[in-house]
Amino acid sequence: MTPMILTTIAIALLFDFVNGMNDAANSIATVVSTRVLPPGLAVAWAALFNFLAAFFFGVHVATTIGKGVVDPAIITPTLILGALIGASGWAFLCTHFGLPISVSHSLIGGLAGAAVMRGGTDVLIMKGIIKVGIFIVLSPLLGLALGILLMIGMHWLLRSYSKAKVEKIFGRAQLFSAAVFSLSHGANDAQKTMGIIAVLLFSQGLLGDTFHVPWSIILLCHATIALGTLAGGWRVIQTMGTKLTKLRPVGGFAAETAGGLTIISASLLGIPVSTTHTITGAIAGVGAVSNVGAVRWGVFTHIVWAWVLTIPVSAAVGAATYWLLNALGI
Repeated sequence: MTPMILTTIAIALLFDFVNGMNDAANSIATVVSTRVLPPGLAVAWAALFNFLAAFFFGVHVATTIGKGVVDPAIITPTLILGALIGASGWAFLCTHFGLPISVSHSLIGGLAGAAVMRGGTDVLIMKGIIKVGIFIVLSPLLGLALGILLMIGMHWLLRSYSKAKVEKIFGRAQLFSAAVFSLSHGANDAQKTMGIIAVLLFSQGLLGDTFHVPWSIILLCHATIALGTLAGGWRVIQTMGTKLTKLRPVGGFAAETAGGLTIISASLLGIPVSTTHTITGAIAGVGAVSNVGAVRWGVFTHIVWAWVLTIPVSAAVGAATYWLLNALGI
């Protein structure tokens, strides 16, 4: 491999690490806010299941990223580098300010922006981009709806139980639901970096004639995102866990389960969704069942604005970075 390819892979793994840091909040905010686990143990629990996801869900999302967003024929190390810098810059900025953005969509935006700068809009695979765009809207709505339904159902099933009994049951059950959500996070988000690395190697003739994702890349990406989760994006965790709404263990269980099931379903279908969008919708739905006023809709609005800006800002930075790198002869 050339130094340029190795450098680009290293930056892709850095992006994967930042992804884990920002999305640590998605995996552990509920168990921390309900005080089922202390923060340090919660991130270790989430990181473990982020890694274990490597063995259960295949590489459908990685294939979509590698072949379904832009034409693989125009991929170069410089283009991938520009895309990663655009995505990582926005993700790092939002993590610093405690905004739980979609790191996934920042990657797609950066990739699309750099590709358009290189080859024009014809290089975009609109079928894949439309699918991603639809699920920008659908994933939080599905999380919201499933969170509401689960919470209503549990209120009905547990109506004869004492508050203390419910707290005890779901304090334990949240360990399971947090594991499910962390598995879903690893299944969807680690695959995005896999897809970027795999298409880079494929474009340089290093994977043979058929696009595939080697096990070495699968394990490396899952290990990296797990380490990022272990590092934790603490400001984002605070936003998701305490600022958006207040949850009790039963609500945390409902939110994690709703989010996890939505993301696992999307992963098996090869759809790169936002774990952030999904769990935010689920948390808001659970909070709204008890009291619509319990959800801090002003905080929710700020989060949504970060979502709206993610793809265009990442695309613009990705395009500008590719242009600059190309002008410098890199």
